Order: sequence, then structure tokens, then C-alpha cells
Amino acid sequence: MEFAEYVARQRPALMRFATILTCRTWLAEDLVSDVLGRAFERWERISVMAEPHAYVRRMVVNEYLSWRRRLTRTSPRAEVEPMVISDGADERAERDAMIGRLAGLPRKQRAAVVLRYYAGLSDREIATQLGCREPTVRSQIHRALNALRIDLAATAPNFQETS
Repeated sequence: MEFAEYVARQRPALMRFATILTCRTWLAEDLVSDVLGRAFERWERISVMAEPHAYVRRMVVNEYLSWRRRLTRTSPRAEVEPMVISDGADERAERDAMIGRLAGLPRKQRAAVVLRYYAGLSDREIATQLGCREPTVRSQIHRALNALRIDLAATAPNFQETS
């Protein structure tokens, strides 16, 4: 497969994946562009792999987890007003709310949850992607889900039953 064909097919999926990981569209664009630039330089080697997309997705995860990138890319640049959803689409609002809750998770927990529930990877595959052991993956996901449950409970409306 040619690199241009790969990018045409997989860039939208990589952008969605990176947006969920970073919780910032501009950062996801930077991350995917940087990764695709490096993948282009190594495409002869990557394209003959059994799963070139899995390899590129791993590159995205590694770049996301890189502390140097976090320090240089996530520092505030300017005050930005939050985007107002004007169309009222429930799905978009729900997705944005979930991305907001995911943004509150530590980076490795967020990566583990996204790899499990967005990319559909097994514990073994996630461990390989994150460079850790399977029990660590399970622990990270367990902690993340507990944190998300607490967050959901805190933001849920308080209904009181009347008899």
C-alpha cells in the first residue's frame, strides 16, 4: 500500500483516536501530523508489516505519552472561550461531556481506557502498546472507570423520591 493511500484511508480514524487521547483537536492535529511525518520516512519498513495501522497507532500513543511533547504542546497559549454547541445535537454534547471527563484522568489511565473501549484492544495488546504488564493495564482501567463513575455521580442531578 502506498503512503498516500494509507493516509487517505486512515487519517480520519487516527484523528478521532488522537482527539480522544488528547481531548484537544489542535493537539491531535499536531500529534497525527508529526507521527505521519515520521511514518512517511519509515514507510518502506512499516508498509510490509502485518498490521501497519496498529504500528502507526502505537506511534500516536507513544507520542501522546511523551513527556517532552506534554511540556511543549500543552502549555496554555491564550485564553480561549469554550466552544458553544449551537446545533443542540445530543450525541455531540454527550461526546464532548465524555471527552471532558476523560481529560480529568491521568494520561496512562486515559490511554488504557481509549485503547480498550475506542480501539477495542485486549489487555495483552494494550500492554504491548503501553509497554507495561497486563495486570497494570487492568489496574489502570479499573482506576479510570472508578474515577469516571465518581465524576458521573457528582454531576448527576439529585432526584429525591417523594412518597
